[in-house]
Amino acid sequence: MKLIFKVFCSCPKFLPGKFRYLLCINRDICAKIFNKVFPQMPLTYTPRKRFSPQEYAQAILAGDRIMLSRAITLIESKLPSDVALAEKVLEIILPHTGNSLRVGITGVPGVGKSTFIESFGKLITGMGKKLAVLTIDPSSQRSKGSILGDKTRMESLANDPMAYIRPSASGATLGGVNNKTRETMLLCEAAGYEVILIETVGVGQSETTVAEIADFFLLLMLAGAGDELQGIKKGIMEMADALVITKADGDNVTMSQMAAREYANAMRLFPAQDSGWEPEVLTCSSVEQRGLDAVWDVIVRHHELMCQTGYFQAKRMEQNIAWMNEIIDYYLKYDFLHAPAVSEVLDFTQHQVESGKLPAITAAKRLLERFRGEGAEGTDEK
Repeated sequence: MKLIFKVFCSCPKFLPGKFRYLLCINRDICAKIFNKVFPQMPLTYTPRKRFSPQEYAQAILAGDRIMLSRAITLIESKLPSDVALAEKVLEIILPHTGNSLRVGITGVPGVGKSTFIESFGKLITGMGKKLAVLTIDPSSQRSKGSILGDKTRMESLANDPMAYIRPSASGATLGGVNNKTRETMLLCEAAGYEVILIETVGVGQSETTVAEIADFFLLLMLAGAGDELQGIKKGIMEMADALVITKADGDNVTMSQMAAREYANAMRLFPAQDSGWEPEVLTCSSVEQRGLDAVWDVIVRHHELMCQTGYFQAKRMEQNIAWMNEIIDYYLKYDFLHAPAVSEVLDFTQHQVESGKLPAITAAKRLLERFRGEGAEGTDEK
């Protein structure tokens, strides 16, 4: 029995959800419960050492992949103690960030994002550059879980010592990225990774956030999937710095070339980008390793132009401000929902809105008035 408990302590994923959560929060409490149930087999648990912000930062700057992974887990945690520690780590490593090339990659379902990233990633590491791949998997709206299987689909790249792959769940965040993707990028940059690829969940038109956190936005499309004309209506195409038709091999080469011409014509209809860059349309085959070097050349030329015009730094500054505003929005909503004046009447107010007794706009305004301390009438339970 003692052995079984130790196995669960080291591998909590085998436990049901509620017990797994308790075990992850405090294993010492679980040990005490075990001793009460089985007093004849006393057991003590020594908690894992909690590193200081300086220890995290020093290890990350030294390129320690294990500590980098732990730091990302710390960043993604919602525990108040972890949030405070993560903020201190970010403050220390911040001067060592911002030196990477951030490439956001998205595409329609079935376009072969993982296959493309593995082949493209091997090309990058083959140049002697350290590569970090941040993959975002969609989370179930029912179970809130995520498969996180991208790393298993990139077996060759995952075994490359020059590459680091980190899968994360999208959670409730829209826009194709995780709500901690920006912080994760900073940690990877501090660890010395020169190129960061951000793969989104690939769900459609909502995936525009990745364009706001990356230096280069790459859109992957398929030939013959019925998107050639439909894609013209998609706002996501207006944000793309390059569009790549994948799976241009075998009998699909001619169709891919035709699709590339159609997309190129469609891209000319969009307003010119503020940066002065003209998006390019290419074809590639991840399986046959063709066209990947041309994609890299486009990214490099884009980066050089952005640096020459000063647009690169200006965009990074805008992204930092947008990041700050998003964090402000998050904490304002958090404070609002957890304020006693709001939480004590929130369920009742929601019930009134659900039953049609109170308009949503009226309910929202009354809750905001309570939050600001301007009044409480109309929301008290009768």
